[in-house]
Amino acid sequence: MSNPNSNVAIIEIRPGVGGEEAKIWADDLLRMYFRFAEKKNWKAEIIETGVLRVEGPGVYSLLQNESGVHRVQRVPKTERYGRIHTSTATVVVLPEIGETEIKINPPDLRWEFYRSSSQGGQNVQKVSTAVRLTHLPTGIVVNCEKERFQEQNRQLALQLLRAKLWEKQELEKEATIADYRSLIGRGMRSEKIRTYNFPQNRVTDHRRGKSFYNLEEVIDGHLEKIIL
Repeated sequence: MSNPNSNVAIIEIRPGVGGEEAKIWADDLLRMYFRFAEKKNWKAEIIETGVLRVEGPGVYSLLQNESGVHRVQRVPKTERYGRIHTSTATVVVLPEIGETEIKINPPDLRWEFYRSSSQGGQNVQKVSTAVRLTHLPTGIVVNCEKERFQEQNRQLALQLLRAKLWEKQELEKEATIADYRSLIGRGMRSEKIRTYNFPQNRVTDHRRGKSFYNLEEVIDGHLEKIIL
């Protein structure tokens, strides 16, 4: 059985139903969790597009139940007639998995290096510091270009790959064992977790059956009363 690091959480936000508005909503959620981490004085960094790494005491234990579908109801900026649209994004909270917990065979990896687009400065741009890592047996691809040095990006990419391989194992368990829930208590990512209704300034947590009427504060990272 794996032994996840409870002091690190990797939060991946994936756009769901709703097209361009779903992508905007996914970005809003990522920003929400980033601001929550800042308020908790945790270390937070975006390590890939749509992926946030958070480090702090017990952070994974606190955030693991955020995994699932987050639905928004609002009038998109691109909406000409003022109609309310419903869009979704899926939040996946993964633990940091140690090298001894998920074995990765080096020949199963394809490494590609390219020039980072996220770091400024001519010297940085001349060096291929960004990393794209493909796990050949599963087809899982991760990218990392946050750090200034290639080796740092390589380590972050491996860390993210181990987390994704762990997630794949957990999903396979859920698919093959009736009514299975992970031993660490993570809900299935298809479960609807929360609805954010902007016209009514309401956030509804479906698992608790409770609504909160401070939506703008929640989006700004004030999640203390909502997170289970």
